[in-house]
Amino acid sequence: MRKGITMNARILYHLTIACTMTIVALLWSPTTSLAGEKALDTATIERLAGVKGELSEKEGVFKVSVPRRDLVITVAGVKMTPPLGLTSWAAFQKAGEQVMVMGDMVMLEDQVNPVMSVALDNGLEVTALHNHFFWDTPKVMFMHIGGMGDEVKLAGAVGKVFSTIKNTSGGRGEVPRVELSPAQTSLDPKTIEDIFSMKGQLANGVYKVIIGRTTTMHGHEVGNTMGVNTWAAFAGSDEKAIVDGDFVMFEGEVQPVFKALRGAGIHIVALHHHMLEESPRTVFLHYWGVGPTREFAKGLKAALETQGK
Repeated sequence: MRKGITMNARILYHLTIACTMTIVALLWSPTTSLAGEKALDTATIERLAGVKGELSEKEGVFKVSVPRRDLVITVAGVKMTPPLGLTSWAAFQKAGEQVMVMGDMVMLEDQVNPVMSVALDNGLEVTALHNHFFWDTPKVMFMHIGGMGDEVKLAGAVGKVFSTIKNTSGGRGEVPRVELSPAQTSLDPKTIEDIFSMKGQLANGVYKVIIGRTTTMHGHEVGNTMGVNTWAAFAGSDEKAIVDGDFVMFEGEVQPVFKALRGAGIHIVALHHHMLEESPRTVFLHYWGVGPTREFAKGLKAALETQGK
């Protein structure tokens, strides 16, 4: 009798172990998370992004990468290779029922704005644009992207970004050029004033408009004169001018301003912060354009209007 009980106990023990292992295997399968939600479809991400990726099971993140082996870059005489920081990448992670993506795109200057427009047009956010090196030849820029939403749409958008980087490689991007000197400026300031509904100042061949905003630092309000402002400087003629400047934005305004400026053919050259610990947080965008004065003034006005009052 005791022998029968012992045998039954052993069978029950082994059945319990087998069931437990089966449950664990199901919970850790590639398509199911611990919470029972569907995990990342890595095969679909690879197909839409157009590149192979690698899954970090510990973090639940799938990362696709594109080393920029097509670039010949030197930094202070050092021949750079992709492992030294010349690899574009995008990482996908589940966020509840949605998917979050973050990434960093490596580009030469002429590639930045064509790639940026594709990212914005396909539902991605541009979260930073800056350099990572000094003394690099040719100059390399890094555009950070982000997004939250449908896995298929995000993967497809990343794939289009990678494709645009490839298609604009080798000098096939955008380089706006014009030969002019501010000393020869002939543009009519009234054109700009009528569009902006405010007066600027003409000095040394440059017509400049400054629009102040305010934020708070260390319990004190800071504004226009402390550098919390948007400004635009025009030089040249009504038909062909250059415009450059700074745009101050609160975080929720960044993407609409980007889209308005790119829609007007204005090139974005940097996105970063100028301060720390301010409230609300401010982000600054630097831009450059070559074209008709009126069209650029209208584009800047449209960007300002996305900020409301």
